[in-house]
Amino acid sequence: MRPAALLTLAALASLFAVSMVGVAAPPPRARRAPRLPAASEAALSAGAGGHASVVALRAPGPPAVLVRAGSFTMGSSEVEIAHAVTLCKLEPAGELCVEETETSFANELVPHEVYLSDFWIDRTEVTVASYRRCVSAGLCTEPPYASGGRRFDRPEYPVVLVSWSDAQRYCAWAGGRLPTEAEWERAARGVAGRRYPWGHVYNPFHANHGRLAFDELDDGDGFLELAPVGALVAGRTPDGIDDLSGNVEEWVADYYHPEYPAGSAKDPRGPDMGEERVLRGGSYIQGRPWLRGAARGHDLPTSRRAWRGFRCARDA
Repeated sequence: MRPAALLTLAALASLFAVSMVGVAAPPPRARRAPRLPAASEAALSAGAGGHASVVALRAPGPPAVLVRAGSFTMGSSEVEIAHAVTLCKLEPAGELCVEETETSFANELVPHEVYLSDFWIDRTEVTVASYRRCVSAGLCTEPPYASGGRRFDRPEYPVVLVSWSDAQRYCAWAGGRLPTEAEWERAARGVAGRRYPWGHVYNPFHANHGRLAFDELDDGDGFLELAPVGALVAGRTPDGIDDLSGNVEEWVADYYHPEYPAGSAKDPRGPDMGEERVLRGGSYIQGRPWLRGAARGHDLPTSRRAWRGFRCARDA
């Protein structure tokens, strides 16, 4: 390029620079951080003393889980019952496991083969928020939280202080029913006969449990009383069902009888009549032996307890 041309370009550049005096350059565009869901932001700021903490985000899972048809062994052998007695004696007040307590595990006899058709079962226990929708529809009775149970009245908690009829009525309103005792045990133990919903080995951090002691409450799992449904993800079954051990014991459909009928069965519904209804799963006031998938409880259907709730099932 010739020298004259170079001078001309320099002059033009100088004139352009002069013409831009007083015009501010646009600021660099700030990069916005991706926004977390509101629940995640709250959790990040909820660390001790208000400091941020690390949060693990997990998918909540579907509202119900399909359990496929098949056979499993329901109930416990004498060896398994002896093991339950041993667990009872290892509780802090194990001396209370006298003969009367020991024989109560015998209601898991006799082990027998059960075939179940496909069925759906709720992934979690029914929450206060879900139950309140039935109350608002005028078809369910408000739980008596006002009579000393207000601390349990939280939307994410399992609904408690409900009778068997309350539970049955809600499930019908929701388009389902209470699970049978056999369906509940199949969901908790699987076809392999797990001792606990998560597997064969006990882990005190997998369930919201209590203990056999003068003070039945135990906060070693992170919760002194109720926990939000699905809070202890490690206790989830391989099928994806939460809280089948601990938190609240659950009403099921069957009348209670202290012994299973002998022989195999298909889609059993329990006795035709009785005074009490069956309870399953143990709760936040009960220790290890009552958290097993085969353990059975029972009570009058009109009773209401702060450690008792339910979940629903549906035919597939």
